[in-house]
Amino acid sequence: MNQVWITKAGPPEVLDVREAPTPTPGPGEVLVHVEASGINFADILARQGLYPDAPPLPAVVGYEVAGTIEAVGEGVTKISEGDAVLALTRFGGYTSHIVLRAEQVFARPDGMPAATGAAIPVNYLTAFQAMIVMGGVRHAQELAGQRMRVLVHGASGGVGTAASDLGQVYGVELFGTASPGKHDYVRERGYDHAINYRNDGWVAEVRDLTDGRGVDLVLDPIGGDHWSKSLDVLAPTGRLVVFGFSAATGGGKLGMLKAASKVPWLRFSPISLMNANHGVLGVNLGHLWGMQDEVSGWMRKLLRYYEKGQIRPHVDRVFPLHDTVAAHRYIEERQNIGKVVLAP
Repeated sequence: MNQVWITKAGPPEVLDVREAPTPTPGPGEVLVHVEASGINFADILARQGLYPDAPPLPAVVGYEVAGTIEAVGEGVTKISEGDAVLALTRFGGYTSHIVLRAEQVFARPDGMPAATGAAIPVNYLTAFQAMIVMGGVRHAQELAGQRMRVLVHGASGGVGTAASDLGQVYGVELFGTASPGKHDYVRERGYDHAINYRNDGWVAEVRDLTDGRGVDLVLDPIGGDHWSKSLDVLAPTGRLVVFGFSAATGGGKLGMLKAASKVPWLRFSPISLMNANHGVLGVNLGHLWGMQDEVSGWMRKLLRYYEKGQIRPHVDRVFPLHDTVAAHRYIEERQNIGKVVLAP
């Protein structure tokens, strides 16, 4: 099989395609012939040596794949050879073959392309956890017709696309920040308001759009002093969900320290939050491996939404596995709209 290794911390050129023996599934395991692997910003940070949850380098990363079952281990009865599947992998997803526990694998709906399958697990589960499970989003029907207001930073990315789909399922008023060149996509995906995050006045713009009240929920993967601005647009009883720290990328460990020094630690204190009637919540899907049953339930719900046509993953580009360097550079330069995947 072929795998992409992060050989050491550094630029995209530290990625290297290597051959390895194809593994054999053990009891309770399956071997997936990977047809598509999702790329996430956590992979970029891991390559830069800035992701604390990444395995020690050199390593193979990648949290999600889609493909076909090539072999099953002893005791596996609900999955068969030849089944089309998608899966959460934790690490090791940049590969042509991978062995997984059977419970990590989900049947891919009829007609779903492998690239689409690889675009669902991390982004849509993150958005679902952030918005529904922890963010308290409720349908307007449950709120006497009042639509909740949700602001999503990085609205044109993978999580931003997932949030737009879920926002429409739950009937919320969607605000999305993105660079101006991506606003047409943001609006096409269902955002009610497309906002230029490069404009220093975006906080005032959100305030104006909400008649001074602010929004009920903010999804912010940026970090640093950006979290302070996100707090500024919260309505009373509003919640900020943080799920990334992209402000640190490109600056190495010094950049990480600088971004961390700008986090509004005092505003995050229990006393400050109590007085402001605000909540700050953290989402890290990679830390929920002990909650497999619950996360699997979220995934099954998302797949039902897909079968009903309610979620529409957008795959921007598919790069061959041997061109992972270009794929990482494409994402790092913020060129992508939606999801970028690898095809072994």
